[in-house]
Amino acid sequence: MKVIDRPSPNHDARPDGQPVDILLLHYTDMESAEAALVRMTDAAARVSAHYCIDEDGAAYRLVPEERRAWHAGVSYWAGARDINARSIGIELVNPGHTCGYRPFPDAQMQALEELARGILARHPIPAHRVLGHSDVAPARKIDPGELFDWRRLARAGAGLWPESLSLPDPGPADSPSAIADLQSKLGRFGYETAATGVLDQGTRQALSAFQRHFRPARFDGVPDGETRRFLAAIVASIP
Repeated sequence: MKVIDRPSPNHDARPDGQPVDILLLHYTDMESAEAALVRMTDAAARVSAHYCIDEDGAAYRLVPEERRAWHAGVSYWAGARDINARSIGIELVNPGHTCGYRPFPDAQMQALEELARGILARHPIPAHRVLGHSDVAPARKIDPGELFDWRRLARAGAGLWPESLSLPDPGPADSPSAIADLQSKLGRFGYETAATGVLDQGTRQALSAFQRHFRPARFDGVPDGETRRFLAAIVASIP
């Protein structure tokens, strides 16, 4: 695919020997592609991503893949906190929830699928580590949001989606042991949740992020049976 170079100064060296094992998707949450590109190439902003894909499918390279772009911010996944050090970041042009959130067009999705497959061919990124910004920062981020088609991306060869939910209904999650099991599974996937048995704010935020990714019809942070079946299926598929 053709990629347009739009270099950003906002990057630094990855730690020596650090593999790239996360592909992280964002939305720009700005009124236009140009506004987003201007911000990500402004040294004073100190934010960037490796790539940005416009709604018409035009793809821009801002930071070389071997460098650490500054896109994840304060984040966590599976024991790691410097997510920038181990990830490739892709910004998808979209007005976001503050500027008129809307579905991601087909041309944009096609470009993302092609770009993502190329990235996965170059780096050891497992399917279950193709993530959204909301996954690694559920207390402060909700992008790329509930309108992003994770199932389509997984079917295109980039990401994980449970195609079968043959697991039995786990029953109500209203006991400390059931909540602790839920928290343990969220932690096994990668969220920062301790198995306390208490459905606290952090657990609800992680659940809401998980639902935005895998059950976007309702992302209320409630551990209903469908959500728990999705979670069990995801955890069972992780090597």
